[in-house]
Formats: sequence, C-alpha cells, structure tokens
Amino acid sequence: MERPTVVGAPAGRGRRFRTISRLLLVVLVSAVGLAGCGYQSVQEVPLPGGAVLGSHPYDVTALLSNVVDLVPNASVRTNDVPVGVVREVRLAPDGWTAEVRMSVNGDVTLPANATANLRQTSLLGEKFVELAPPTMGAPQGKLANGAVIPLDRTDVGAQVEEVLGALSLLLNGGGVEKIQTISRELNAAMSGNEDQIRSLVDNLNVFVGSLNQQRGDIVRALDSVDRLSRTLVAQRAKIANVLDNLQPGLDVLNQQRGLLVGTLQSLQRLSGVATDVINRSQANTVADLQRLEPILGNLIAAGDALPGSLQILLTIPFADNSLTVIKGDYANIDVSLQLSLSDILNLVTSGVNAPGVDQVFALLANQQVSSSAGTTAAQAATNQVRRSNGVPLAIPGLTSGQGSGN
Repeated sequence: MERPTVVGAPAGRGRRFRTISRLLLVVLVSAVGLAGCGYQSVQEVPLPGGAVLGSHPYDVTALLSNVVDLVPNASVRTNDVPVGVVREVRLAPDGWTAEVRMSVNGDVTLPANATANLRQTSLLGEKFVELAPPTMGAPQGKLANGAVIPLDRTDVGAQVEEVLGALSLLLNGGGVEKIQTISRELNAAMSGNEDQIRSLVDNLNVFVGSLNQQRGDIVRALDSVDRLSRTLVAQRAKIANVLDNLQPGLDVLNQQRGLLVGTLQSLQRLSGVATDVINRSQANTVADLQRLEPILGNLIAAGDALPGSLQILLTIPFADNSLTVIKGDYANIDVSLQLSLSDILNLVTSGVNAPGVDQVFALLANQQVSSSAGTTAAQAATNQVRRSNGVPLAIPGLTSGQGSGN
C-alpha cells in the first residue's frame, strides 16, 4: 500500500521560515534603534505644574550643610512662586557639604548676594529651595549664570524629623521627669514667699517703666557713645602714638622711683610736723582771729570812706592840688589872716614886736590863721620877701591876691 503524497508541503515550510526571519529582523532593528536613543529615568521626568524655565535659563549652585531628602527635579521658588528646578544634588569636594545645582528662569532677577533656604511645602510635603534677597544688608548686583551661593548665605531650617527626634529624646530620655522636678522645686521656692515675689514683680514693672520713660536719654547716651567711638577711631593713629611714647615716660618714672618714694616720705613727715604746729598754735590762732574781729568790723563800718582816706593819705605832706599853684619858678598862694581887734591891741600895747615869718607859720600850724579864696583890706596884710639871690618868692600868709615876681 502506498502512502498518500502531500502536495505543497515544502511550500508551507518556506512561508513559516520567512515569517520568523522577518520577526527576527524587526526585533534586531528595534534593538539597534533603542540602543541609539537616549534613556530617561522616572526622576528625570518633569513633574506636572512645575516652573517654566523659558528659552534662556541660567544655572546657580548653592552649598548646603544638609539637604535632608531633597531630590532632583524639586522645585525652586521665589516668594512661593516656582521659578526653576533642581538639576543635581551631589557631594562637594570637601566631603562635608552638599552642592545643589539649579536652573532658574532667565526672566527672574535676583541680587548677587541672594540667599538659598531649604523649605517644605507642608508638614508632610515636598522639599524645595527658596531663593530670596538678603535679610541683612542691601541687595547688591545681579545673580548671573554660574553663580555660587556660599554656605554662609544658605539655611536648612528646622526639619520635622529633627523636631520629632528631639521630642522623642525628651519623652524617652527622662525629660518629663526633669520637668516635673523643676516644677516641684519652683513651687517649693515660691511657697511662703508670695509677697516677696509680688513685690519683685512690682519693682521690675517700675524699673521697666522708668527705663521706658528714660528711653530718649538712653538713646542720646548711646548716640554719644557712638560719637565717642567714632572720634576714638578717627584719632586711632594719635592714640597709638601716645601709647608708644608712654613707655619711655614709664621707664623714667621707674628710674626715679627711689626719689619719688623719698619725696612722698618727706611729705609725710612734713604733714606730721605741720599737724603738730597747728595743734599747738590752735589757741593762739583762734585768739588772734577773735582780736581781728573788731578791726574788721570797723573797716566794714567805714565803708566808702576808707578808699577816700587812702587817697588823702597818699598826698601827705602836699595836697593833691598843690601842683596847680606852681607856675614855672613861682608859687602863687592866697592866704587869709583872721585877726581880731583885741589881738592887734594886745600886740601893740604889750610892747611885743610883730611876729616874724617863723611865727606866722607857727600860727598857721596852730590853725589860728585860715586860708580862703579872697581877702579884704581890713582882714589882710601884705608883705613881700626877697631871697638873697634876688628871686622873688610869695610867702604863704604874707601876700594877698595873686602874687607875681618883680
């Protein structure tokens, strides 16, 4: 019996082979195509609702002491507005600091001394980097591409993990018991001292109120101290010069220390002697002062008469107007002789000669003859005496009226 012949069997096997070959070719081409294309991880996929960087963003690097769980593609914000994204978080070359590279929209203008702070959107929200102007000092310059924000202008802030960790340490490490001990000791210290504590609080209130009232004076005092400090700073070179030159003077004082000590010891002995003298002469000194009391009282009572008396005292033996009667070599003097009729009769009848010049001056000295501005014929006697050399001289008491030389 012969087997039946299958018609077309070789043709079916050929079609299957071609189909498998085509599939392998497609897979190979796909593998080569995928190998030549870039690959993006899940972290590199931009988040929806992120910042728009624009066509010309610029890169900024911030140095942070701790980035916690900050990841690439995190938001970069200014005034809570997304302005960029975090491109890379890596360890700095020093091995202790984190470098955060960010891309910021080119239309966002920030000062060159801007700060970078690590913040969190909510209690359990995502971390983001906040770029802001400096809080201390005025903004300067403009933040440019490739700028680096140093560590002193960055801040991580308190994180939720740190707060919870500190709270756990407080609760589990005996902190509550310590708080209870502190509260118990405070209650024991305040018990029975309520009045003193209340008085202390009142005194503190008065003290603070006084400080508030003297606020203007305190401000002025601080301003004065500030001006003094500026003056001292301005005179710093002179002050340094004085301090430098002070050492030679101190050296001289050190060399003369023996003499200075001897001088002080001598002064001490002198003070002892002076004290002894004062103590011994105390009674006599007091007595002398008591005796001076009447004299001082009379001087005070004299008042304005004392200066006038001193003025007259300086004119003795000539009056202060004696220079006005001397004209060249003449001295013109008006003398008024007051003689009574009885005196004349006594002179005539007594047989006594008329007084000479010396007797006339004696009468003037005894105030029996007085001068006046003018005389009459009945009251005056005129006489003229010449000197031996022929120069006429008007003798006081002998001429009446203005005399002249002949």
